[in-house]
Amino acid sequence: MSSGGRKRPAPPTSHPSPATQAKTQALSQEDDFVDEDVFLNETLITEDEESLILHDIEERQALANRLSKWTRPPLSSDYVSQSCSVLFQQLEIDYVIGESHKELMPNSSGPAAIIRIFGVTKEGHSVCCNVHGFEPYFYISCPPGMGPDDISHFHQTLEGRMREANRNSNVGKFVRRIELVQRRSIMYYQQSSSHPFLKIVVALPTMVASCRGILDRGIQLNGLGMKSFMTYESNVLFALRFMIDCNIVGGNWIEIPAGKYKKTARSLSNCQLEFDCLYSELISHAPEGEYSKMAPFRILSFDIECAGRKGHFPEPTHDPVIQIANLVTLQGEDQPFIRNVMTLNSCSPIVGVDVMSFDTEREVLLAWRDFIHEVDPDIIIGYNICKFDLPYLIERAQALKIAEFPILGRIRNSRVRVKDTTFSSRQYGTRESKEVAVEGRVQFDLLQVMQRDYKLSSYSLNSVSAHFLSEQKEDVHHSIISDLQNGNAETRRRLAVYCLKDAYLPQRLLDKLMFIYNYVEMARVTGVPISFLLARGQSIKVLSQLLRKAKQKNLVLPNVKQAGSEQGTYEGATVLEARAGFYEKPIATLDFASLYPSIMMAYNLCYCTLVTPEDVRKLNLPPESVNKTPSGETFVKSNLQKGILPEILEELLAARKRAKADLKEAKDPLEKAVLDGRQLALKISANSVYGFTGATIGQLPCLEISSSVTSYGRQMIEHTKKLVEDKFTTLNGYEHTAEVIYGDTDSVMVQFGVSTVEEAMNLGREAADYISGTFTKPIKLEFEKVYFPYLLISKKRYAGLFWTKPDNFDKMDTKGIETVRRDNCLLVKNLVNDCLHKILIDRDIPGAVQYVKNAISDLLMNRMDLSLLVITKGLTKTGDDYEVKAAHVELAERMRKRDAATAPNVGDRVPYVIIKAAKGAKAYERSEDPIYVLENNIPIDPQYYLENQISKPILRIFEPILKNASKELLHGSHTRSISISTPSNSGIMKFAKKQLTCIGCKALLSKGNHTLCSHCKGREAELYCKTVTHVSELEMLFGRLWTQCQECQGSLHQDVLCTSRDCPIFYRRKKAQKDMAEAKLQLDRWNF
Repeated sequence: MSSGGRKRPAPPTSHPSPATQAKTQALSQEDDFVDEDVFLNETLITEDEESLILHDIEERQALANRLSKWTRPPLSSDYVSQSCSVLFQQLEIDYVIGESHKELMPNSSGPAAIIRIFGVTKEGHSVCCNVHGFEPYFYISCPPGMGPDDISHFHQTLEGRMREANRNSNVGKFVRRIELVQRRSIMYYQQSSSHPFLKIVVALPTMVASCRGILDRGIQLNGLGMKSFMTYESNVLFALRFMIDCNIVGGNWIEIPAGKYKKTARSLSNCQLEFDCLYSELISHAPEGEYSKMAPFRILSFDIECAGRKGHFPEPTHDPVIQIANLVTLQGEDQPFIRNVMTLNSCSPIVGVDVMSFDTEREVLLAWRDFIHEVDPDIIIGYNICKFDLPYLIERAQALKIAEFPILGRIRNSRVRVKDTTFSSRQYGTRESKEVAVEGRVQFDLLQVMQRDYKLSSYSLNSVSAHFLSEQKEDVHHSIISDLQNGNAETRRRLAVYCLKDAYLPQRLLDKLMFIYNYVEMARVTGVPISFLLARGQSIKVLSQLLRKAKQKNLVLPNVKQAGSEQGTYEGATVLEARAGFYEKPIATLDFASLYPSIMMAYNLCYCTLVTPEDVRKLNLPPESVNKTPSGETFVKSNLQKGILPEILEELLAARKRAKADLKEAKDPLEKAVLDGRQLALKISANSVYGFTGATIGQLPCLEISSSVTSYGRQMIEHTKKLVEDKFTTLNGYEHTAEVIYGDTDSVMVQFGVSTVEEAMNLGREAADYISGTFTKPIKLEFEKVYFPYLLISKKRYAGLFWTKPDNFDKMDTKGIETVRRDNCLLVKNLVNDCLHKILIDRDIPGAVQYVKNAISDLLMNRMDLSLLVITKGLTKTGDDYEVKAAHVELAERMRKRDAATAPNVGDRVPYVIIKAAKGAKAYERSEDPIYVLENNIPIDPQYYLENQISKPILRIFEPILKNASKELLHGSHTRSISISTPSNSGIMKFAKKQLTCIGCKALLSKGNHTLCSHCKGREAELYCKTVTHVSELEMLFGRLWTQCQECQGSLHQDVLCTSRDCPIFYRRKKAQKDMAEAKLQLDRWNF
């Protein structure tokens, strides 16, 4: 019997065989997820290990009693007697290879794929449903003139070739059957309604690929010679194939009627309800009404702490796991019902938390495993658990030889395995990750979700929490953790509180940002399993929708050879020339509502409506029933053939309209959350359909469609501009002549010349209605907002006040300006923000100019707070891979030499500042770690910041407003700077002896004096008072910052250990501490 893992890339082998090499080249980045069968006996545990475990279990009975209060609710008598139907919400679908089920399928034997569906009933019972009888298949086009005898002969030939290819398999029959069916390819417009296709049904999911390989390479047929076949739908993952054919979408409710399911003879999972049934007996409910609710999933948020060695990042082979914090919440409730922390060695009690202390690390790990078994979470969340926490626990247990630890999934005795994977997609970039398959539980790593859904300047849990929850946690550096662990029960309590906070914040983020609702809704809308949403890119979602629609229409999708991106690219969207300037009259904005989807609907653009150039000549289509696109393609209109993509889009947009209408009606906050998640998912899905056709390395790229869409888009923007400027003129009786000052992909900005927002709004509405009338439905130009005043810098860069009501503006809206770029320092962000505020809201241009001048002079006089000057950049690869030397990469290399433990790794964002150095040094040689700069008092280079950071963004804003902005702002009396000589400790300076100078007048002191020279002796009292007040001021400042940090860590009785590099207070605290120490040294020179 063998267990089929989830879909994941095959493991890397050191010497790939030629066959695998050929295979790898054929697979694209997005498509290298293949079905893979893993034999179950590899993952099961042997007999002698089992006796060890039994002995272990007796010892830990006490712990078991403590854990048992957290089990799931007991089954009711109806479930036990199997007299009621089972209704559950499914979360995870995978498959295993097992023996055919004799009772359910008396006619078949040998190994077969068994689909496993895991889920939860509305009472909170866990379910594992084994579905039998669903067979993997694909299609090929039937060669003309092939009769029933030829088909059976073809079957025998194919079976023989399959037997050669899979010699070591124990399957009785590889090709189960070949059926003649009527289908049609989705590609190109065809006049006949269907053609004969052969449906080839194979024994196991992996055989689809090997069979496809044989047919691709060619097969010898009687009377036809050597023939190679194009396959259809042969790259659809088995679990997805099953979901499509049974009309199941991700996260929906499934019902199995009473009497149609059989309790499993020997249960293989830890679920409360485990049963077998036939795939034809499943009832899949559409997620509407009652069935759009959520089951009470159990969500576990956890975090581990490891005691690393000094100067090394923790490694599972050496460093122990010392604490594991767990929070378990029921979906839909706002408070966790379990809070506990498992610690190595004693730990003082924490209010409201169950503290479990153990003497050995082995006990900690096994207690956590038992906890997982008892609580049985459906969803496991945390921050960076996929790359760190889960793999670490598993590898650590291997190092300690705890064979029974990795049974964390829902399948009894099945071990969890760790694999390295790389995920790459156009949308999300490349990320390296480890994959830990925990069977039957969904892993939801909030770090991955954040990196997908939000663009932030730092993805540390700290700054993400500060951004969304406006609360921070103390950031204890991993090199301090061992000291806390080796202290006493109090210091370990300190660590436990920190560890619990790390488990608590992901749960808060999950609730605040409604991820469960949004992702379940996205799975329901697109029809893919929830686990696909985090592990895969965009195109699988569109593919799933396309396959579902095609199945209804009897169409099949060809499996296109991946030619890579040689088909060339197509022209992008249009941008009208921007007339830069500062507009003090209202600017009306006309937007196309979801432009690309509406173009595809209006002109019926689809794979199945595209006419090939030769068919254009051959078919004699009447011109009134085809559309010629501006890019020169031909598509038939919907009276001849309705496109599938337009149909998918219509459904998505209609559903979104419904969801938005229901959202207005909804009173219950949970219902609102679901609906809002749904309308968002629908919007994203509609927009990614266009991207799917343009993805050159995708499942089914079609550049004819994507280039037609953009060419129509360009045409519309230009058409709108022309209409506006022709209609709204003084000749036609309007007060002013309108001019279009800028046009983007899907919007046009018009200055109607009127001076009040209300008039601009009326004209905007009139223009939108008038122009919409000239377009094919459903393309619609909408009037949404007015900008007033409006600062247009260049294309895709502008700022303005955003008005939707005539009496008050909604907000300040900026695009492409440095307020949002994440690799600029805070100083630039703040400066740009404050300037725009002064210009747009206060309408005070001289004030803004003065503000910039003051900031520049502060920078040059070295009065600037260091935290404002930190620049962060992501380290995407190691130093050797970059073509040019970059500041942050060089710094990371230098930091690695200083201390490997604290050095940033690939994927981290590196904070740095630019320091003064010898003349002619390159920027990348002058980057330095901000903390190192603070501790060693290294002067920063204000000129670099002025020239490379501040000047460009500031000039961009002021050039449209001031005549000679650069002269006014960047030159003049405020740009005088004080020079700090570069401290040098090399060469001759090593032998120099530093002499003391007088505190009053800085003159060098002669031998006898320590504090003042003879001139300043008279001012002794005054100077002493000055020094004392200076020290006390700095002490006050430091005290305030320190208290703020203590509040953040939640305790006023302990030292602050936080070293969060994303926190501006951290740098200010460090600087205050250093200034204070220096001032105290000055004070100590007064030896009374």
